[in-house]
Amino acid sequence: MTTTPKTPNWFDIGMDAWALAAESNMVIAMRIGSLALGGPNAAREAERMVTEKVAANITLGCDLMRGKLGSSPEAIVSGSIAHYSKTVVANRKRLGIRLLRRCPKLPVSRNK
Repeated sequence: MTTTPKTPNWFDIGMDAWALAAESNMVIAMRIGSLALGGPNAAREAERMVTEKVAANITLGCDLMRGKLGSSPEAIVSGSIAHYSKTVVANRKRLGIRLLRRCPKLPVSRNK
């Protein structure tokens, strides 16, 4: 994701939002695969997913009420995107590593 400057403009905010949406879709796809397998890991992932979403929303609401995100619309939107991006990036990395561990090793072609 891009790093929005101290004085965010709507173009940079739009690009950050687009990047967050794209990365969120990757996380959703990985989670669907994990949930489709079922079992205790799927139950833990579902619980984690709901818990993270509730905690992220409460934290963002508190930050907004305290004025931590700023006072301009640009700062508030940019701060909100940055807030959610941290969790989405961490989930993509965590789920990606778990996905790689489950996949069988692909054969390497020895053709020259």
